[in-house]
Amino acid sequence: MSKIRVLLIEDDNTLNNYLTDLLVKSGYCVEQCFDGLTGLEIAQRQQHHLILLDKMLPKLDGVSLLKILRETSQQPVIMVSAKGAEEERILGLSHGADDYVAKPFNTQELLLRIESLLRRSQANVKLNSHVEISIDGLMLNAAKQVIYVNDQELEFTPIQFKLLWELVSQQNQIVSKADLYQAVLNKKLGAYDRSIDMHLSRVRRKLTDANWLGERLQTVHGKGYCFK
Repeated sequence: MSKIRVLLIEDDNTLNNYLTDLLVKSGYCVEQCFDGLTGLEIAQRQQHHLILLDKMLPKLDGVSLLKILRETSQQPVIMVSAKGAEEERILGLSHGADDYVAKPFNTQELLLRIESLLRRSQANVKLNSHVEISIDGLMLNAAKQVIYVNDQELEFTPIQFKLLWELVSQQNQIVSKADLYQAVLNKKLGAYDRSIDMHLSRVRRKLTDANWLGERLQTVHGKGYCFK
């Protein structure tokens, strides 16, 4: 655990120090940062196992930081915001956050979410670690966690890779939303949780932007999703 590096980007000194103490006591190695611009520079310069990112930051807000970071890095990110509105959560997820926590949060829940995201990101490279899937110019390599469209590498977050892998590896089969939540997000489907929808929409868009048929990832209303 001590080798797991967490970058904490939070401008509230008291909360930053409190979370750092909490994470260090939980066995993590924490690097503290107090503004968005410095946080972006650190995240671009160093590789962390996880980034805990506040949305409201001086110099550069969390969403803008994330948008820039996702151009070059797929480090797992949990976004934190004082605003608990659904739109805020969707905004964070749509710009590449892997999870979202609203303040005030339960510290035990935060630790569990961190553990869950780390487990997912590390498990991704272990599952089918020597397997490739290639369909009509789309290639997924589980060992390297990379996706190519006609030999052009695309940038995908660990969750987006796992989501696409689950659907492509079960081509022409309807995968229920509940099963995807368990396999991809390692949690049960909530009544109003649209996390998978947001991730799937982003995957479709990335494939379409690369001139591949993103619409082959189909929503089967009332049942789940299917890769045709």
